[in-house]
Amino acid sequence: MRFAMTYETRTIPARNPHRRKAALSAAAAALAWGCATPAAAINGKPAVDRQTVVVAITALPANLDPLIPPSIESAKYAWNAFDSLYGFDRQGNLEPRLATGYEISADGLVWTFRLRAGVKFHNGDAFSADDVKFSMDRVLQPETRSTRRPFFAPVVESTTVKDAHTVVFRLKKKDGAFLNKLAGYLYVVPRKYVQGLPNAEAFGQAPVGTGPWKIVQNQVGRELVFERFDGFWGKPPGAARLVYKVIPEPSSRASALLAGEIDLATEVAPTDLERLAANKGLAAEVVDGGSPLHIRIYASDPASPLARREVRLALNYAVDKKALIASVLRGQAAELNALIPSSYPYGSNPALKPFAFDAARARQLLAQAGYAKGFDTSLTCPSNQPRAVCETLAAYWGQVGVRTQIKVIDSIAYNRLNNTHQSGPLVVMGFGNAIYDPIHVIGGAATRDGTWSDYTNPEVEKLVAQVDGEADRARREAIFRQVLQITRDDGQAVLLAEPKVLYVQDPQLGWKPQVAGWSLNFREVAWK
Repeated sequence: MRFAMTYETRTIPARNPHRRKAALSAAAAALAWGCATPAAAINGKPAVDRQTVVVAITALPANLDPLIPPSIESAKYAWNAFDSLYGFDRQGNLEPRLATGYEISADGLVWTFRLRAGVKFHNGDAFSADDVKFSMDRVLQPETRSTRRPFFAPVVESTTVKDAHTVVFRLKKKDGAFLNKLAGYLYVVPRKYVQGLPNAEAFGQAPVGTGPWKIVQNQVGRELVFERFDGFWGKPPGAARLVYKVIPEPSSRASALLAGEIDLATEVAPTDLERLAANKGLAAEVVDGGSPLHIRIYASDPASPLARREVRLALNYAVDKKALIASVLRGQAAELNALIPSSYPYGSNPALKPFAFDAARARQLLAQAGYAKGFDTSLTCPSNQPRAVCETLAAYWGQVGVRTQIKVIDSIAYNRLNNTHQSGPLVVMGFGNAIYDPIHVIGGAATRDGTWSDYTNPEVEKLVAQVDGEADRARREAIFRQVLQITRDDGQAVLLAEPKVLYVQDPQLGWKPQVAGWSLNFREVAWK
């Protein structure tokens, strides 16, 4: 699978301190058209040394088991500490990892993978087909409560070890995205090590993988420290130590960068660009997020106003997305016309138009649903999302009679609640582009058995069953476009924006972000 996407490398020029009151749009322009490229960082040196990379991130899950509670946060470390049979390069193209190749039977139901020889886990155990089978079986077991189970359980009939370097998956039905799912969802864990632990939760506290970085210290909620794994099967990273510092507040991440405490700030808020632009020697990377920022609606309770299509559509029409993007997101986003954003490799529907801002129509729809006087509800806002987004939504909805209480919760608690359908009735949602295929979002958020879905539609169920058995890219895309039309017209979610992802770093750090994905890939990183 190949497709071309681009990212922008921008250098933040020096700014006159007397112009700090200039509009934020000027900062965005400075990023886009910066002409100065200072050779030195703010303090002239790395945060620690030239063998260490210090990265500020928004959050990490408490459980580091990559197969159980995956989220956007889990992919930020799992891509570095673990391997899958195939993985994704920085552009989202499939590439071999623990497998060197595969064969598919004529009926599309049997997938045979040839495994790489000489691979070691971080604890010294040899990797074999037994570990692949164990990892898949572990995901499929209901008691493990893996959030990846809904993507594999309907498809995988069995996993068989043919020999130490050959593993065979037999499918119940054809799956056109099976290789993408293996690449994004099935991190391989060591059978012998996991089975020797005292309980199922222990692996999440002391994980072991085959990736280029091994975890050596975990201060839950504060810091995660990696060391380069010298027994890695591939090309090792160019640094010896990688440190993730959890700094939830965007402004604090920016301050840490200015103070020389970190080398790279992830998910920089557009509102912080102005003060970063006032300092020389910082390079910005701006990429498509590949993440549909939307509001997940708990529509499964027939007694809830949200079960009514008219109410869900009213919530969409009540919000001025253009104004939200311009003011809160400072223009660093595009309007979202459907659940699959335009930066996905395929499957978006450019024929669909974003919901127009029409407060009168929103009131009319509420009246048709029997809620002319509105109703009371609440909106869960995770700490890793801008609170201003939630406040703006509550203000718009309040103007049409939907009185909204905002509940801000820690991102770790949010992941736990969201993965178990307890974050409703309305919750801010985004998706990492985990497998570079639309089924990740559609299957997870718009189907009866989806991990994050509280929505079901017979037409969508029928189309998803159809796309699962389709391998042809063009035909898959046509089906996904039908799904997007149906879900949009049914008000499956409140569609907001596709944000850009902003990174700011020491320009002497050789690193590029993942395009159209929120995962952090430090397989190739080094100081220049």
